[in-house]
Amino acid sequence: MGTAADADIAAVAALLADPTRAGFLVALSDGRALPAGELARRGRVAPSTATAHLAKLAGHGLLAVEVQGRHRYYRLANPALVRALEALAVVAPTAPVRSLRAAEEATALRAARTCYDHLAGALGVALTQALVERGALDAAGDGYAVTPGGAALLEGLGVDLDAARSRRRLFAPRCLDWSERRPHVAGALGAALAGRLSELGWIARAPTSRAVRVTEQGRDGLRERFGLHL
Repeated sequence: MGTAADADIAAVAALLADPTRAGFLVALSDGRALPAGELARRGRVAPSTATAHLAKLAGHGLLAVEVQGRHRYYRLANPALVRALEALAVVAPTAPVRSLRAAEEATALRAARTCYDHLAGALGVALTQALVERGALDAAGDGYAVTPGGAALLEGLGVDLDAARSRRRLFAPRCLDWSERRPHVAGALGAALAGRLSELGWIARAPTSRAVRVTEQGRDGLRERFGLHL
């Protein structure tokens, strides 16, 4: 039995126990803000049902609401929620696939996706492993340290390491990838790297999911810079 000082985990668990609400949180875990209508469409529920679930999530502080004219946009209130969702995904059973479209979406997510603002899936893990194998990153405690050679490699790519280090968040923690069961680099460095790959046109985010597509230019660049053959 917990004490009065314990966190009320059961309250959050009760919110996540509903598949629709859990699905909304996962849909927002790429950091984007989405309107209620789009979330209702993704969750295959009526707009009124989506609004009720979103109000409950916002009321408990899990979602933040942005009002733009007549529309209300929802986003995760705290990036820490993504880490909690990823941790649960590691131990959760695989969701059943009931259509060809769902199977294709699942395959795309496992191949490459965003985990809030950094890369995950097979691409995120492979890129992290390539940086370790090339001596650019050293495992350090629960995260990674950038070596002098790694700094030259990343800055040569246009990644602003000083700006990443100045952000008020962990610099380069290890994030256990739920689909690969291996770690990828997260935090400020992971976000800066993903952002730079997007600026270069090497990756493109899917408009209606967390999936990320590697472009032809990206395939060439990742092979030349990091030795990745995708």
